Amino acid sequence: MDISDPADGSGEAALPPAARRPSGPAESSRASRAWWDADAGRYLDEHGSFLGDARFVWSPEGLSEAEAGLLGEVSGRRVLEVGCGAAQCARWLAARGAEPVGIDLSGAMLAAGRRIGRATDLEVPLVQADAQRLPFAAGSFDLACSAYGALPFVADSAGVMTEVARVLRRGGRWVFSVTHPIRWVFPDDAGEAGLVARDSYFDRTPYVEQEPDGTATYVEHHRTLGDRVRELGSAGFRLVDLVEPEWPEEHTRAWGQWSPLRGRIIPGTAIFVCELDG
Repeated sequence: MDISDPADGSGEAALPPAARRPSGPAESSRASRAWWDADAGRYLDEHGSFLGDARFVWSPEGLSEAEAGLLGEVSGRRVLEVGCGAAQCARWLAARGAEPVGIDLSGAMLAAGRRIGRATDLEVPLVQADAQRLPFAAGSFDLACSAYGALPFVADSAGVMTEVARVLRRGGRWVFSVTHPIRWVFPDDAGEAGLVARDSYFDRTPYVEQEPDGTATYVEHHRTLGDRVRELGSAGFRLVDLVEPEWPEEHTRAWGQWSPLRGRIIPGTAIFVCELDG
């Protein structure tokens, strides 16, 4: 459809359904909450078997905390899961003696987490909150983690790093996974078209899906590897490791843009392992 021909007869051009344009903290948060509230059921129907009810998976490549051990010892530790979704990771932690708390912006995701918690007898405390404003006292947690939660969707990711540093005890570990920044160079396509570089790695303009009137329905933000390192350093973290999971030969399951074809050629996930300076 020619977007210059308004579909609503208003005389104003309808905006494209997806665009690279600025999106601030308030708009990004509103869009994320509405998106995940509406999409929670479909998402869990599609990916629930892969994620499990009480499994800690860092990425679509299938790297699990059970095999990677990136958090270190968790038994007896208070752990904050940032952007917990339905709290699969938090329940895995609880089953291993940790004291986890999960936060998420989406009420629907948290409701699903509570249902699964009751069904598995692994209920964990879940709090609806924005990762940019954590509702916890300073030094409340020993560890913090996030598996593709919150950070790709917030405008102020540096602020999230500062908030996590505030609620962690000195020497605490913060481990999070996000889409590998190099993926922003390529189209969001699991096939061969997704192997052809198209966009600038240095373009930080957010990706926004929107209504014809410009109301954002989904927002994702890009940061380069250097941006992430600087965010962490400014918040007082020391980068201990940067893990780029390789695609396992036996792993045949595609997940959106993540596929065996692409995963064997370019990284799809970056996992930052950090410690708060003592």
